[in-house]
Amino acid sequence: MKKTLIIDEKLLAEARAACGADTDTQVIRLGLEALVRRAAYERLRLLRGSEPDAADVPRRREKAVPRRQAAKRRAGKGKVV
Repeated sequence: MKKTLIIDEKLLAEARAACGADTDTQVIRLGLEALVRRAAYERLRLLRGSEPDAADVPRRREKAVPRRQAAKRRAGKGKVV
């Protein structure tokens, strides 16, 4: 879609330098995407803690292994039995 916009040249140049875009169209698209992402983040942030019956979500990662045990595990991998 084509639109005619009045944009401050200095602001556009700063935005292009900040995002590394090659064209004005890329700068505008990246800026609009960032704006939409930020708005979605804010909506989610406002919901934080708003569900009184929410249960804890189980973690996917295993519990951390102490460094000494992790080093022993890595050292044992090279042994041939």
